[in-house]
Amino acid sequence: MSELHYLTATEMVRLIRDRQVSAVELLEAHLARIEQVNGPLNAIVTLAEHAFDDARAADARTVAHARAGDDAGGVALGLLHGIPVAHKDLVETANIRTTYGSPLFKDNVPTEDALIVKRLKGAGAITIGKTNTPEFGTGSHTVNEVFGATHNPYDLAKSAGGSSGGAAVALAAGMVPLADGSDMGGSLRNPASFCNVVGLRPTPGRVPVISDIAAWFTLAVPGPMARTTEDVALMLSAISGFDPGSPHAITEPFSPDPEQGIAGLRVAWSPDLGGLPVDRETAAVTATAPAVFERLGAHVERVDVDISDAEDAFRIYRAWYYELRYGEMEGLGPNIRWNVERGREVTGPDLARAERLRSGLYQRMARFFDTYDLLIAPVSQVPPFPIEQPHVTEINGEPMPDYLAWMRSAYWVSVLHAPAVSVPAGFTASGLPVGVQIIARPFADALALRAAHAFELATGYGLRRPPLS
Repeated sequence: MSELHYLTATEMVRLIRDRQVSAVELLEAHLARIEQVNGPLNAIVTLAEHAFDDARAADARTVAHARAGDDAGGVALGLLHGIPVAHKDLVETANIRTTYGSPLFKDNVPTEDALIVKRLKGAGAITIGKTNTPEFGTGSHTVNEVFGATHNPYDLAKSAGGSSGGAAVALAAGMVPLADGSDMGGSLRNPASFCNVVGLRPTPGRVPVISDIAAWFTLAVPGPMARTTEDVALMLSAISGFDPGSPHAITEPFSPDPEQGIAGLRVAWSPDLGGLPVDRETAAVTATAPAVFERLGAHVERVDVDISDAEDAFRIYRAWYYELRYGEMEGLGPNIRWNVERGREVTGPDLARAERLRSGLYQRMARFFDTYDLLIAPVSQVPPFPIEQPHVTEINGEPMPDYLAWMRSAYWVSVLHAPAVSVPAGFTASGLPVGVQIIARPFADALALRAAHAFELATGYGLRRPPLS
């Protein structure tokens, strides 16, 4: 109990229900941890002023539940009752500053919670604060003009990844047990890989998003992040489910796969997703993953999968979205402006090509997943890079043409409409985390998490804590 902040959310839920610890004690432990380590890391950028009021209310509910018992008419406790959680600073939170990482909104205080926040609160979670993100979540390096850069807890001189970098660092450093992230081109998976935590990009619609601008856009999805796959599954159970405000919300509620282990599963291993450059150290770490799956009883086959059609499809749809979402804003930072300009170049034939490419790729991968249960590959093509570097400019001597190109191993997968989990896979010689990406067919989120859980238990890499005081 001396390190309450490093317990899993699943353990915390049990302790609260058994009245061995209170929500107030949990909150105090995590706020103390934030005070202790957040300064040099810069992961939590805003604290919730009403957190203690919410924790005290949770404790009162715990007492009422104990008195009433579990009989009909008793006081129910949510899945995440009393558990501290942090929200990405892209997510709107009522009465808590939400800047989107942009100077344009540095004093913005929403009046309403986003749907994911409502669901977490409805499950009993306590909002502790907001996590850092680049401006409007643009780029896999967490730095902005409002709060500055978020540092990697395993090496303060390195990037935490992004755009959910603040969330990943807060988890790795024990500042929160659960955090939400979002992912268009790897914004949830990349920082999970860089910071030795677990992040799930769910099937689009698994966690609905309400939008009056781009309701049909499926490349960007919210998802859960935690230190363990069990906690990711627990959080996903709380935030998933149908909502009529989303036209592609999945009707069936998520529930974890009751099966254990992966014996007998057919696993395809792609070390480079069809020829992408992968840093040598990253390649060496991820190359150890197939043997783990084989020891667990899976049938592993190296494949030369070709999903390169995702390149044009992703870039066209992404550019279109940026012009749609930010095209009328003034005073945007250079990354956003660059994306908006690309969006203004998109033509009708471009969109037609993107739809044709994505549709064809979807059907080819549907056939692929008739043969294989899972596809495993690197999450990121590089390990964490120097924090002063805006983005990766070359991999193994191959120049990257722009700030997006080094993230292809993540954003190509985004086009597949499939769930993908980043789970700790080992460390470079200098101790930097590297994750492996476990991809399942669309809607098979539970299978992806089941495989990630088996890998996690077999390796134990996620138990290695960053060298913080």
